[in-house]
Amino acid sequence: MPITLVNPLNETLAQPATPAPRLAALHGKTIALLDISKPGGNVFLDRIEHLLKERHGVAGVLREMKPTFAKPAPQGVLEKIRSADAVIEALAD
Repeated sequence: MPITLVNPLNETLAQPATPAPRLAALHGKTIALLDISKPGGNVFLDRIEHLLKERHGVAGVLREMKPTFAKPAPQGVLEKIRSADAVIEALAD
């Protein structure tokens, strides 16, 4: 019986992406906080929201949550966070 070997590596060449431009300052900006629905994410984002307001003078914070961490954010969630000047995503566990 012949043996079939399968290469588990992804040999697709990744295309380099240009990172999003950084904000010069956070003061007066609206920041979206995206909770990916993993345990502890809301605790982390509560603290981040407090620090953004207290130390950096952000004008507003949008809080959104993915229904599950296992799938990409639904279109509705993406549309809501697009209105923000920047997005912080909570990865926790």
